[in-house]
Amino acid sequence: MSDTTQVRRVPYFFREENAGLIVKGNFMTLAAKPEIVEKGEWLAHQVVEQYRLLDGMLRIIQETDSKTKLPICNQQSCPTMSAVDTTYTWLDNAKQPRKIPAYQYIGLVQKWISGKMMDRRIFPIDAPIPYLGAPTSGSSSPSTSGASQPMSPSSMMSPQGSQEWLGKSSGFPQSFESDIRNLYRQMFRCYAHLYHAHWLLFYHMSAYKELNTCCIHFINVGRLWDLLSDRDMKPLQPLIDIWLGKSLIPREKPSDMQPAAQSQTKPAGTF
Repeated sequence: MSDTTQVRRVPYFFREENAGLIVKGNFMTLAAKPEIVEKGEWLAHQVVEQYRLLDGMLRIIQETDSKTKLPICNQQSCPTMSAVDTTYTWLDNAKQPRKIPAYQYIGLVQKWISGKMMDRRIFPIDAPIPYLGAPTSGSSSPSTSGASQPMSPSSMMSPQGSQEWLGKSSGFPQSFESDIRNLYRQMFRCYAHLYHAHWLLFYHMSAYKELNTCCIHFINVGRLWDLLSDRDMKPLQPLIDIWLGKSLIPREKPSDMQPAAQSQTKPAGTF
């Protein structure tokens, strides 16, 4: 296979000319924690805000096509929740992974995330949570291969003693850190599907820069605060590399940003 053929097969959304944004500047200013805000509260705010932005992008593919009378993302167009060579599965009530249509997977993710965010045992904050009704189809929770599963309410009770965890001083449960990582992972999967299955729609609507802007903000927060792993981000890595090359997001985490487990002991004045 010739080099020319290989170049032609690079997806449009992985090309530098299509990696533009609707804003200018460095996204660190949106991800950096204000000094006076506790880290758990800041990450809760970030996760809720990121879901609000993602929800706006998902609504575009959930619109009804005037010709087919079906949602743009439907069982025929997207029979699985896929992104290039990756297919995401959902755990059914028997905890078995199932391949389901992307529209159904996304709807279940939205319902699952909204339920988590509206549970004040997990998110003891007051914030508007985007919600979109979704079919249940007997499925219970998303598959989170390579990560701990979302905890049940009974396992989210804080233990007695002086043990520290992310967000403890702000009233968040001990499971909060793993909860938000699971939420963030599912949101990434939605972005991956938007690009790999529906990017041309955003392009023809002249909305691809809006999609890029929401996604780069999401990726930057996820990388800086350890909410996403390299494995999680692989389906969009070529696009992320373009943004890194343009210094729109930092390659390395600033030295004064400590790992989550050490967040309670940061020196004053860092973020």
